[in-house]
Amino acid sequence: MKVVLFCGGLGMRLRDYSEAIPKPMVPVGYRPILWHVMRYYAHYGHKEFILCLGYKADVIKSYFLKYDETVSNDFVLSEGGKKLQLLASDIHDWKITFVDTGLQSNIGARLRAVRPFLDGEEMFLANYADGLSDLPLSAMVDYVRARPEAVACFAGVHPNQTFHLARVEEGGRVSSIQHVRDLGMRTNGGFFVLRREIFDWLRPGEELVEEPFRRLASAGKLLAYPYDGFWACMDTFKDRQLLEDLYSLGRVPWEVWKHPSEQDQTDHSSQGAEAPAPGGHDAKAVAQ
Repeated sequence: MKVVLFCGGLGMRLRDYSEAIPKPMVPVGYRPILWHVMRYYAHYGHKEFILCLGYKADVIKSYFLKYDETVSNDFVLSEGGKKLQLLASDIHDWKITFVDTGLQSNIGARLRAVRPFLDGEEMFLANYADGLSDLPLSAMVDYVRARPEAVACFAGVHPNQTFHLARVEEGGRVSSIQHVRDLGMRTNGGFFVLRREIFDWLRPGEELVEEPFRRLASAGKLLAYPYDGFWACMDTFKDRQLLEDLYSLGRVPWEVWKHPSEQDQTDHSSQGAEAPAPGGHDAKAVAQ
């Protein structure tokens, strides 16, 4: 299936890290987080990507036009540097379509902009370019295929925030207080599986997970794939630092291509490492 990745946002909360590169190009280890997301999909056989570009699109284009396989692959150098033999390859069989979808466009508008590149696709995948997980993608796709009435599905993950919610009655009296993780709610973790009918529900100017998803939910056509394993997103500099720390320690559960036998045994009910990074892609919660 084709994979649509939303790479055009301004990433304002990461601007302190660098104003020279867009958020999808912020590195985790040797490669930008966008590469980690794409490598995850390629592991499951989905190697045709559509990048929805916007802010600093030229940086993303330049990175792939000048892609250096030796950065993340072993190789043999001989004849005084004249001959280079790669022992592995990352992207030789990838097909990447680069589409300028506007500087200020929301996710819904970016998705509508790449609709012509999805002609003939019964189902396709989509995701934010800053989220990492070891979610078993093939199981999630099967989960949606078994429900032909569903138009859209997203990964339903537990909130990573560490705050408490209070119910405040008249006069300021608190009637209850609960940790956000104890409310039986899940947040939108991305990793969308979409049927082509999504475009019938998405109107011009609408944000994908706002009005269209509400209409789908009311019609019984929206699914969440509950996942309790590793999931993290890079919304802030702190999030980036935590992912970098995990990478430095060799604790990289999202690199499913390095331990496929373990990942293939995982299902959506498995308990994995909790995502260390706070935050999420929206403030909407979905009932578990």
